[in-house]
Amino acid sequence: MKKYINLFDFKQKVDYKIEILSGLTVALALIPEAIAFAMIAGLSPLTGLYAAFSMGLITSILGGRPGMISGATGAVAVVIVALAVSHGVEYVLATVILAGIIQITAGLLKLGKFIRLVPHPVMFGFVNGLAIVIFMSQLNQFKAPNAEGALEWMSGFQLYTMAGLVLLTMLIIWGLPRLTKKVPSSLVAILVVVAVVIGLGIDTKTVGDIASIKGGFPPFHIPDLPFTFETLSIIFPYALIMAGVGLIESLLTLNLIDEITETRGWGNKEAVAQGIANTVTGFFSGMGGCAMIGQSLINISSGARARLSGIVAAVMLLVFIMFGSRLIEQMPMAALTGLMIMVSIGTFEWASLRTFGKMPKMDVLVMVLVMLITVLLHNLALAVLIGVVISALVFAWENATRIRARKTIDENGVKHYEIYGPLFFGSVATFNDKFDVLNDPDEVIIDFAESRVADMSGIEALNKLTERYLKVGKKVHLKHLSQDCRRLLANADQLIDVNIVEDPSYKVLTNA
Repeated sequence: MKKYINLFDFKQKVDYKIEILSGLTVALALIPEAIAFAMIAGLSPLTGLYAAFSMGLITSILGGRPGMISGATGAVAVVIVALAVSHGVEYVLATVILAGIIQITAGLLKLGKFIRLVPHPVMFGFVNGLAIVIFMSQLNQFKAPNAEGALEWMSGFQLYTMAGLVLLTMLIIWGLPRLTKKVPSSLVAILVVVAVVIGLGIDTKTVGDIASIKGGFPPFHIPDLPFTFETLSIIFPYALIMAGVGLIESLLTLNLIDEITETRGWGNKEAVAQGIANTVTGFFSGMGGCAMIGQSLINISSGARARLSGIVAAVMLLVFIMFGSRLIEQMPMAALTGLMIMVSIGTFEWASLRTFGKMPKMDVLVMVLVMLITVLLHNLALAVLIGVVISALVFAWENATRIRARKTIDENGVKHYEIYGPLFFGSVATFNDKFDVLNDPDEVIIDFAESRVADMSGIEALNKLTERYLKVGKKVHLKHLSQDCRRLLANADQLIDVNIVEDPSYKVLTNA
């Protein structure tokens, strides 16, 4: 409980300059992303900006991973777009609130620990797919509306200008840390490009060309819709998917930052924080969201390690919305595009390319499959779920083939089967093939010292095996069953009746 109420670690050494400057950089990077994701969902740009503010502020204060940034995300936008089109924004806000409640429940039930079940190849595929998605989303900035209003690729001077400014941004972000790390290179790059554009009067795409960010403080609003079972039946499926997608992306991002910083966050605490943030966001006109891997990596790569950077980012974003919209709307998109391309390059696990030909083929296949689903469908939850399922099936298959039996006959004519490997649904067929019922002596002992009965299929396999021996008038004894296996057999005493050897002399037998 201590970790839930101990919000700030006052023993942590905080570099206030880095935290504040990093937070300012993140705030600038949040703006185009929040606007774009809101528009993907068919909502007002301000719903994305409000979500970025409230999600970012609450998770920075209450979350389980200092330095991680949350806000409106594309994963959530994809989930709610159909609901926004069919039922409108009021149903979306109610869905966000319900998703938040589901996430709080998941955190309190400590379900965040199940993120440990995600194998490393799935993590590689998730991260690489997300890096490609981030990169591909930036290519839209190289398009401009034609006379009919449709987007088409830039050409001529307009394209050269955009590409030049993007390359300048990337060069500064790459090169400045080699000279000094006293200031975040991302912020310096943005400021330099802004100065070049304004100073030389360059005509290029700006934030204001996408949408206006002018607004006030997020208004408190109870969703205006009938509170009926029919309404619940409409929003619950969307809320459940949104909660799952949000938790998966947030906890995977948390794990990634843990690896980068060589520290450990708290998954269940983060789940509760994400839930509280979404619930509050729904009441304050926001579209909801989750952890943002791109902005989180910008923050971490800038040197931020404490909660202050996330708080600064959220507060400065609100300041921009309320008071600085006119200035921010003049910021060239080339600067933010260059920043996000560098984030995608840094996000991609280049080391994973070296696993080809060196790691098991199924691990490589899972990694590639998760990456492709992420890129093509933009469905992170589905990609991770498929990756986990395939990995689990491969693991089950490999363990199924590892069950073995060593056979000996003692001086009393009793045949011993020493079983190695787990007896579960996948290994039942191989297990049955190990026994020669017709040719075995009248008494058989099956030794489970190096094995265990793992599930109901294993119990049923023992039941059928004893029936086979019983039909030909032979006895079967079980030896060295672990306590959990004994409990399984005791619970299934209506289904199976076998003898369990209690001591090495085999004289004391009990029915289990």
